Amino acid sequence: MGKTGLIYDPRYLEHDMGAGHPESPHRLRAIMQRLEQSGMAARLTKIEPRPAEDEWVTLVHQPSYVALLNQQAPTNGRISLDADTSMSPGSLAAAYLAAGGALAGVDAIMAGQVQHAFCAVRPPGHHAEAGRAMGFCLFNNVAIAARYVQKRYGLRRVLIVDWDVHHGNGTQHSFDADPSVLFFSTHQYPHYPGTGRATERGSGSAEGFTINVPMEAGEGDDEYRAVFQKVLAPAAETFKPDFVMISAGFDAHQDDPLASMGLTEEGYADLTAIVSGIAKQHCQGRLLSSLEGGYNLTALAASVERHIQVLVDA
Repeated sequence: MGKTGLIYDPRYLEHDMGAGHPESPHRLRAIMQRLEQSGMAARLTKIEPRPAEDEWVTLVHQPSYVALLNQQAPTNGRISLDADTSMSPGSLAAAYLAAGGALAGVDAIMAGQVQHAFCAVRPPGHHAEAGRAMGFCLFNNVAIAARYVQKRYGLRRVLIVDWDVHHGNGTQHSFDADPSVLFFSTHQYPHYPGTGRATERGSGSAEGFTINVPMEAGEGDDEYRAVFQKVLAPAAETFKPDFVMISAGFDAHQDDPLASMGLTEEGYADLTAIVSGIAKQHCQGRLLSSLEGGYNLTALAASVERHIQVLVDA
């Protein structure tokens, strides 16, 4: 099998926030259909997710929040968690499986089964705060995986690259005072959730370990590539990560309905090449990529395919 892993489970489709909601099961259906039809799926090593254990989830989320989600999980209908986020009967199981998918990807990478892995999971994670769901997110999948690779495997330094069009406020807050995690984010600004100013750089001994690069509406492949080459690459060279993770939102695509950026599939391929190059240089190629946003189904599926193609060919 290939050196690139794919984490997917049909139970991710059972999280359903209602007709017309942009974060729908159709997103994963479109991705998987594209990977199957193109032949890419056959080149990937399939990795089965498991539900994340609370001992790992609570490294990022407050136990009281986790308990509340379990108490509120409906057996029928939906319950609203915030203006954009709700739970259906299948949502909490999907959320545990999404976080656990990232953990399974870490395990496969650390065991040498694969070099890198893409987590085709939902619900997404990077807006989820320590004590609240928001922005379509219940558990912060990438943040939980970062803590897991540190605690379970003893790796010290984790680089998280978040290229979702919306700022990953939950991830930033998780590591705001922690210099063992370098959080790098490009995002349309000003835009939901309103955080991510360049002046947000971390606190205390971790000042400078949060790097926010607000992007202006309309910027695309050339501007993003320049930021990754001129800002991310030198920061990674100084930080020297032991593991690299991507909060891989594809909603900065020029066709996405929830934003106003100009990235194309080839732009995402270029960003992937830069980040995978960092992983290859510093940590034996160890790279975990987990799906965040992306709401034009055609653009999402095409961008994910190019993202994975670069990993496969790396």
